[in-house]
Amino acid sequence: MSTEAARLDALRQLDLLDTPPSEAFDRITRMAAQLFRLPIAAVSLTDFDRQWFKSRVGVEHRSIPRERAPCAEVAETTDPLLIPDLLAHPCYQESLLARSGIRFYAGAPLVTRDGYALGAMCVLGTEPREATATEMSMLADLAAMVMSQIELQHAFGRIDPMSSLPNRLQFIEDLEDMARDLTAPERRLAVLVDLAGSEQINQAVRVLGPDFIDEQVRHVARQLRQVVGPQRRAYHVAATQFAFLARSGAEEEAYADRLAETLERLRGGDARFLAGATAGVAPFMLGETAPQDVLRIAHSAAQDARQAERRVGLFSSAQDAAHRRRFVLLDAFAEALEQPGQLRLVFQPRVDLASGRCNGAEALLRWRHPTLGDVSPGEFIPLVEQTALARPTTAWVLEQAMTQLAAWRRAGLDLRLSVNISATNLTEPDFAERVREGLARHGLEADWLELELTESAVMADAGQALAVLESLAGMGLRLAIDDFGTGYSSLSYLQRLPVHVVKIDRSFVQGLTEDGRRRSLVSAMIALLQDLGHRVVAEGVETDAVLDLLVGDGCDEAQGYLIGRPMAAKDLDAWLRARQEAVPAL
Repeated sequence: MSTEAARLDALRQLDLLDTPPSEAFDRITRMAAQLFRLPIAAVSLTDFDRQWFKSRVGVEHRSIPRERAPCAEVAETTDPLLIPDLLAHPCYQESLLARSGIRFYAGAPLVTRDGYALGAMCVLGTEPREATATEMSMLADLAAMVMSQIELQHAFGRIDPMSSLPNRLQFIEDLEDMARDLTAPERRLAVLVDLAGSEQINQAVRVLGPDFIDEQVRHVARQLRQVVGPQRRAYHVAATQFAFLARSGAEEEAYADRLAETLERLRGGDARFLAGATAGVAPFMLGETAPQDVLRIAHSAAQDARQAERRVGLFSSAQDAAHRRRFVLLDAFAEALEQPGQLRLVFQPRVDLASGRCNGAEALLRWRHPTLGDVSPGEFIPLVEQTALARPTTAWVLEQAMTQLAAWRRAGLDLRLSVNISATNLTEPDFAERVREGLARHGLEADWLELELTESAVMADAGQALAVLESLAGMGLRLAIDDFGTGYSSLSYLQRLPVHVVKIDRSFVQGLTEDGRRRSLVSAMIALLQDLGHRVVAEGVETDAVLDLLVGDGCDEAQGYLIGRPMAAKDLDAWLRARQEAVPAL
């Protein structure tokens, strides 16, 4: 490779050409113009046929031809260059600069650690003048500052070493710099390409090793450089995620269709791995939308596409609002666990259908946020169960439930209290022991407490769940399957689980009087479950007609608004005493 070819290669590896203006470089350029008291200064990079200005003061155009450009001589010789009067210089008196009215030029080379000159830090004037040795030394110092900034961006936090693409920090800085050049906000499209889902990546690393992922990343980086072309940049913004901007004026629907075709080409290399690549397209206002939000909404669109099993997803403000609310709720719920007053338990009674007596109640968690108001448990509980908050939430509920149960028992109310637990709790090796300690601390008999869990929670890790459930049952706790019929609904697994109660989901119970097939199904479920030795509870009972059918089918217990709505502990006390329900536990 010739010296000039090597120099150009070094320039291109730094990924500086045709990038947006940068305040980091502009500060140095302004300093140069002020120190020399000259109207023009520039960071000039010498391409094969042009001088391109990464930063400029007093110049409107972004580049000039390389031919007869003094900065080209600086790059070729790697030496400082001083021209007191271009019109008196035999080489430059007919140059574009001289014809444009430039008379004075001084330039210091921008030299890499390998000795290649990328161009020059230069100052220019419209009058002839001299430059002292001190001034030329200052210009060399400014050139060194420019090179330090280039190396800093490339080597320390701006260029990803795996892909050699600019990273997320550079994406953010470039958007900020592009916005500074605008006179008004401009509508643009941001694209985020997500190569694979986390589970797919984990499996690939487990089977093929991390080098396989690295090679795929390098392959896609090479492909993306070709896709976006020399006038735009692709960015490596996360381990297996890339971002870039569509061309100005792109229309999102049509662009999304073209992007889907592009993703097929990106599959190159190993199509089995990249078959799962998705992309998000997010419109935003350059100069108005924060760069961090641009990445966030593009990422959100890509994840929506993955969940919907589409190749490309368009950003949806409605979906984004839902995602943001979920995040806000989780963050606020974590605080609610630590701050008294927001969380509380309510209790819904359960009655024995043979005697009509209340033999227990279910503890239900409620949340009243100081600004959001009452948050539906149907909204926040599924979110909590998917996070690390599941463990402290169950711990909080159990502690409050045991405290209330102990108070009722001391008051002579022989109730059994049911508490819901999650799939996460069944993976905790110390869960059974913590329940045992709680019972002992509150002076409770184990069979006064009933733990409810769903079918799906049990089957998430059936082996681990069975071991925990056997430990709980072994200490005398009653166990219940909640929402039966909505999960796996396998009678075979019920034979293995040490459960005492099965609760038929409300979706089967409601509308029982209008649907003959549903009635037959519920009747069969009751008979089968009782044959397996389980006590059957019907949830969601709201009318006398439904209750009569359940009694006729021999259902053991019922729970629902007809029996009693969820209520505070003191209200349940009054409800029980009004019905004269202070009876021994069953």
